[in-house]
Formats: sequence, C-alpha cells, structure tokens
Amino acid sequence: MLKIFEYKYIKELFTLAIPIIMGNLGHIMLGAVDCFVAGRYSTDAIAAISIATSIHATLLMFGIGLTVSISPLLSNKRGAKECTKKYFFPSLKFALLMGIGLMFITLAYIPALKYLGYEQKLLHDVELFTFILAFSTIGAEINVAIKEFLQSYEIVFLPNFLLILSVFLDLVLNYIFVYGLFGFPAMGVAGIAISTTLIRTVIAVVLLSYCFIKFHFKKFKDHNYYKQIFKMGLPISAAIIIEFTAFNYIAIMLGKVSGLYAAAHNIILVISSTSFMIPMGISNALAVKVGYSNGAKNYSEMIQYIKNGIGISILFMSLAAIVFVLAPEFLIKLFTSDAKLVAITVPVMYIVAAFQITDGMQTSLSGIFKGLKQTKFVMISNFISYLIIGISLGTYLGIIRKMYLAGCWVAIGISSVILTLILLIGLILRLKHLKREYCAS
Repeated sequence: MLKIFEYKYIKELFTLAIPIIMGNLGHIMLGAVDCFVAGRYSTDAIAAISIATSIHATLLMFGIGLTVSISPLLSNKRGAKECTKKYFFPSLKFALLMGIGLMFITLAYIPALKYLGYEQKLLHDVELFTFILAFSTIGAEINVAIKEFLQSYEIVFLPNFLLILSVFLDLVLNYIFVYGLFGFPAMGVAGIAISTTLIRTVIAVVLLSYCFIKFHFKKFKDHNYYKQIFKMGLPISAAIIIEFTAFNYIAIMLGKVSGLYAAAHNIILVISSTSFMIPMGISNALAVKVGYSNGAKNYSEMIQYIKNGIGISILFMSLAAIVFVLAPEFLIKLFTSDAKLVAITVPVMYIVAAFQITDGMQTSLSGIFKGLKQTKFVMISNFISYLIIGISLGTYLGIIRKMYLAGCWVAIGISSVILTLILLIGLILRLKHLKREYCAS
C-alpha cells in the first residue's frame, strides 16, 4: 500500500508550491492591507470597498479563470515533449485583449450601480472605487498570463516574490493617497484604488522585462492554441465565477441590509482566504505536476502527487480551524475596533472553522482536475454546490430566516462539503479510467 506522505513528492510539491503560496498570501495581503487601511479610515470606507470589490472581482475572475488554464495546458504539452516557449506571445496577446475588454465592461456597468439599492452614503465611494479599479484589469491579466507561463516551466519565485514586495508598497501608497501625505491630497477610498492600479501595472512591466531578458521569443501564431485555452479555460472561469458569486453574493445582498454586514463579510473573507492560500498553492502545484504526469502517461507518479497534495491540505486546514476557534476575536480586532462590527463577526468565525478541511480538499481536487484537463466536471460540480444549493440556502437562511451573515456562511459551509464529496467521487472514477487507458497504451 502506498504511504500517504512520501518525502520525495512532498519535497517536489513544496518546492513548487511554497513560492506560489507566498504569492497567494501576498495577493490576499493586498486585500488585507486595503481592508486594514479602510477600516482605520472609516467603517463606511471598508463597506464601500467591500461592495465594489465583490462586484468587480466576479467580473475579473472571468478573465483570470480563462488565463489560469495556460499553466496546466502547457504542462501537459511539456509532459508530451512538445516545445512550449512559442506560446508566450499568443498567451500575452490573449491576456492583453482580455484585460482591455474587462476594463470597458467595468466602466460600462458603473451607471447601473445606483439601481442596486445601496445606502446613498456608500454609493459615491462604490462608484469612484470601481471607476479607478477598471484601469487595473490590463495589468492584472498580463500578470496572471506571465505567471502561468512561467509556472508551467516551474519558474515560480520571481512573480510571487513581486507580490510579497507589493504588499509593503501597497501599505505605504495607501497611507500616502488615503490620508494625503508628502504633498499628495487626501483621497480617501479613491487612494486605495489608485494604489492597486499602480501596483498591478508595475508588476506587469517587471515581469515582461524579465521574460524578454531570460527567453528569446519568436513570433508564433496558432489559432488552435486559443481554442484550447477557451476549451480548458471556460469551465475553469465559470467554476471560479460560480464560487466567487456565492461568496460575493453575501456582501452584495447583505450590503443592502446594512453596510456593517458587508464590512463584516469582507473581514471574514480576508481571514479565511489567508488560510485558503496554502491549499490553493498546493492546488496550483498539483495542476502542474499532475498535468506533466498526465502528458507523460505516468500513473504511479500521478497517484503519489495526488495523495500527498490532498494530505498536506487536510493537515494544514485542520490547524487553521483550531486557530479560528481559539482566537476569533483577536483575528477580527486586527482589522477593526468597532464594537458592533466585532460582535457581528466573531460568532461567524466558528462557522468558518467548521468547513476549513473540506474547503482545503475541494481546492486541491480542483487543481488535480485541471492537471487532468477535466475542467468541465469542476464547473458542473461548482454549479450544483454553490449556485443551486449555496445561494438558494444562503438566501433562505440569511434573508428569509433573518440569520443574516451567519446564515449565509452556514450555506457556504454546506456547499463546500457537497462540492468536496462530488469531486472526490469523480476523481476516484476518473483515476480508474486512466489506469485502464495507460495500461492499454
């Protein structure tokens, strides 16, 4: 019987995953810094950016969901011994067009925000924040495309190191722009959006410069490559949007009840997302390693990566659940000292703790399915779990039963459990099929 933990595979997964985890944490910490500075500025400010980012993130995830298919797609090609350097310019072109399209869509929906029923005191900041953030989509898309291209070569340090550095830069820029330091005018919420846009643009320029120095690219056109991105990426994109919709639906829906609920949800999301970044990093590593093994038709190696990857996620998320149960108030007070906000948020942390393990498992399983190029199954599973069950149950418990934030997070937890079970059963059946397929070839 194969051991769950094997040093060789643990080492390989962590070698690839640790920089990705640090980068993912950096990405979350960018949101945490925005939340921290906005919370210090005013409760209305944190509520406004929570609503604005909840709406915008759902749209942005459509483009990012397509773009993240680059890494597992190219990993499969590398496993099959195909040259993949030629796909850099097509990947960059795809990201650029996607970023421009998302920018115009974001600008187009701003006039509709006033019809969503938010408190008038929040609406102006929501609109202003969204307008500025629209111009960050090009940088965001280019960053993801280059990061995914490099990740397929297992070059993961630089793009993720830049994200870590950007956290400190974001903190400095936020204080400068929000409070008006060093001769700059005090811009409040707008300052946070400007900082995000500048950082995304700077990282894109640095990554582009690195790639042109390290690689010698030639122009290459392959329309079939774009078809492959859409075939693999559309289900990934849809799955991400479904999950984001379920999570951000809470802020959008409860924000109309009270800005306090939107603010509380944003704080919980930042904290839970921080722990989630560990299995997310493992998931990205699994997509690459399983993708390479799948391309090479190496079943035994694939099984080892899968067992070790899932085992790591379960172990870490168990520890995260313990921390959430033991120190919820301490974690919440890192972001706000508002007594009402703390009172609303702390009880929900116990609910979040209850589904940490399944949350870690489902993201690891999703990474495995990406490596196997079975992304449509992940999309369907997310649709059943989060849209059909999660949002319906969240609306019933949160609004109809007036459990508000707690009710919505109970619904998300149940969705996570259901999603994990569906993906786990699907993986077992898929692996049985692959074993027969590999043996036959």
